[in-house]
Amino acid sequence: MKPIYILNGPNLNRLGKREPEIYGTTTLAEVEEMCRTAAGERPIEFRQTNSEEKLIDWVHEAIDEASGIIVNPAAFTFTSLALLDALKMFKGPIIEFHISNIHRREPIYHRSYVSMTATTVIAGLGATGYQLAVRAMELLLKEQRR
Repeated sequence: MKPIYILNGPNLNRLGKREPEIYGTTTLAEVEEMCRTAAGERPIEFRQTNSEEKLIDWVHEAIDEASGIIVNPAAFTFTSLALLDALKMFKGPIIEFHISNIHRREPIYHRSYVSMTATTVIAGLGATGYQLAVRAMELLLKEQRR
């Protein structure tokens, strides 16, 4: 069984401390535990980086190794054509995930490059939404097998 890659972009290592009025008080370690619990027997590759280059390298790795990608690209959502190009090479389902509802925020957060290739987008459910993204990925993978 191929793993689900859960890839997190810049500043998400500061979850629980960074702007709790927007992102809540749940830490990234707690998010990872929620994801592993939601995945059950399915293996998870859970990673975070502040580096665009590393995030793209992980997408390249996922092209060969992953069944699906859940990506919270954070600020790279709105700036990285390179991330978009990497994700376009992935043949499985991609869930673009955001803790906050990016469409209720400042206009700079309204245009996502990642959405141009993502299978679906989940936004605004807070950090606990990650576990729902894992469950949604399982449904997408089940549908893909049909």
